[in-house]
Amino acid sequence: MDRADRILPGVALMIAFCICAPLIDVASKLAAQRVPVGVIVLGRGLVQAALMVPVLLLMRLPFALPRRAARLAALRALLLVLSTYCFVAAVRVMPIADALAIAFVEPFIILIVGRFFLDEQVGARRLAACVVGFVGSLLVIQPSFAAFGPVAVFPLGTALAFALYMHVTRQLSRQIHPVPMQFHTAWLAALLCLPLLGAGTLAGIASITFQMPQGLFLLWVFCVGLASAVSHMAITYALNFAPSSTLAPLHYLEIVTATLLGYLIFDDFPDLMTWSGIAVIVASGLYIIFRERRLSGHARLASRTPPAAH
Repeated sequence: MDRADRILPGVALMIAFCICAPLIDVASKLAAQRVPVGVIVLGRGLVQAALMVPVLLLMRLPFALPRRAARLAALRALLLVLSTYCFVAAVRVMPIADALAIAFVEPFIILIVGRFFLDEQVGARRLAACVVGFVGSLLVIQPSFAAFGPVAVFPLGTALAFALYMHVTRQLSRQIHPVPMQFHTAWLAALLCLPLLGAGTLAGIASITFQMPQGLFLLWVFCVGLASAVSHMAITYALNFAPSSTLAPLHYLEIVTATLLGYLIFDDFPDLMTWSGIAVIVASGLYIIFRERRLSGHARLASRTPPAAH
């Protein structure tokens, strides 16, 4: 299979991810009308882990978690719990597109963490684009904060937790296959939810009180886990077929899908201020992708250039 033939299925899988991922948010918003947020996070982990079992069996991959990878796997699970909790708590009251637009500052946080904490090379132009992207997020947060209160800031918590999640994933992927990684992250996330829900139930905190979902709401919780498993598998295999630099611009299709689903199902549609913020965030993100592709291209060209004779 040549390069062009490999890229096409990668693009198709990335588009599938951008369609499936907002379904997580739709199912979460529907479930959260009656089910505590913490229970939805628990359900996501349990369902996703259960769905990964037959995948592991079919692929004949090991179930055991390597000891050397256990700490990183637990940290990845904790970050997934935090990012999911913040986002579900936000979309419970906010339009999905608004919350997702704010959470899309995650690539900017990844760059900033890499630059200031991991000694990665990040130039002034990309740092400036990060600042502009954060300004765009403020354009979305400002009207949302006025309408919904402090919960409008929760997607920033999702962005921060998921940015750290991606850094941990990068390290963990060197030690474990992506499919077992998803399985172990899911069951560990569910395990971490149990003491949280126990403490919340004893303390009477509504959002983390254990309450068994009933009827249709049990179905919505199952759909959160199902959409999570499908979308994560789609993006995992998309990256096997095509480089992230090719797929990254397509990720912004997720906002389009989220906006359409939010309008059709919940009659939510972003206002002009929110659209302006979304435009700034997307433009800043695409500029960063462009710069990274250009710089990586220069680096490859330099590596192929033979040294000058002395």
